Amino acid sequence: MSRPSKRRGALIGMTLAAVIGTAQPAIASPAPNPARPATATRHAQVHDVEDRIARSLSSSLAAPEWREQVRTAALGTQEVDLRDLAARTADPAGERLEAVVTTADRRIAALKGLPATTGSLLRVRLGAPSMRGRLEAGAAPWVAVAAADEHTRTITAYDSQGRAHAVDATRVPDRPLYVLDIDVSKAHRAGLAVLRAALADKGLAAPRDRAANGAGAAGWWATKVTAVEVNDDEEPWFKGGAEMFALVTGFGPDGKARVDSVDMPYLDDDGTVYHPNQILVNWSSYKYNLADVVMMEDDDGTNYKALAQALTTALLTVTDQGAYIPLVNAVLSAMPDSWFTDDPDYVESWYTLSKNSTGRLDGAAGNGWMTVEPYFVEQF
Repeated sequence: MSRPSKRRGALIGMTLAAVIGTAQPAIASPAPNPARPATATRHAQVHDVEDRIARSLSSSLAAPEWREQVRTAALGTQEVDLRDLAARTADPAGERLEAVVTTADRRIAALKGLPATTGSLLRVRLGAPSMRGRLEAGAAPWVAVAAADEHTRTITAYDSQGRAHAVDATRVPDRPLYVLDIDVSKAHRAGLAVLRAALADKGLAAPRDRAANGAGAAGWWATKVTAVEVNDDEEPWFKGGAEMFALVTGFGPDGKARVDSVDMPYLDDDGTVYHPNQILVNWSSYKYNLADVVMMEDDDGTNYKALAQALTTALLTVTDQGAYIPLVNAVLSAMPDSWFTDDPDYVESWYTLSKNSTGRLDGAAGNGWMTVEPYFVEQF
């Protein structure tokens, strides 16, 4: 899912008076984010790894038996685990590719801040459903990498001789293309585990103290998302699915800033209203009756270790001053500049949700909305 470019200046420049009134104290300035200068480099490094594998895969397709195995797999499913496919072949071309892909998977996991145990990440798929007929008819496919920038005009594809070709990114090409991409669902699940563990280690996602926050044995109050939509422009043909998640921020019962990550994997298509009935905020986790939400999207270059480091560096400087302070500004200040331009990591943010918030809430960036309602979660 692509995102329109959003600059954060207007968001960070919002005064607290415009958000919660002039009587509230000012938010502390977050410490500089040491991971910021490396972000653009990481994105480029991930793309370089994918590009090398795209060239290796395209060259391997010169072997007829292996080419037919890849073609059959691409026609039979939406997305193929490239390492697994190569491991199941007896063709020397596929066997050689398996070793290269295994190394690339490990390198990509490291660049995304994921553990080495994450496993295979690279996937290959047919670029568009309209290519099936030409592929079945025997047209020789090229291999391309899904560009991170959805506004690019061309992408590079490789033929079986390793030659590079510029392909129009604004329309589906006549020639069938295999598109190499990362399994964002798998990377996203592993990344959220890294993020949650890092936040908990710093005391920013401590175990919930329901008694300290007024939650009785009968259950706890929550905010439930009943409908949500994210706007967008120009979903390119070469882009795969997205993985969305929300960071819910506020102050815990201990007075420390708190971040809870909420997975939103159903948000696949732009301009589509989803009705998830999903719990977004567990109010027993918070000291005040207010919380903020930042919605984000995983892309190839998202590094979860860097995100956790940026968040902890910023939020540990914010102290409880006896009144609710919005934390969206601190979260946005911690994020690298590249996440607000061509890279689609930042999507939307909402300020000052309360336990009684009801109805439609438009995001501060103008890129999405959601409807919410209070919901009491009863205990058995």
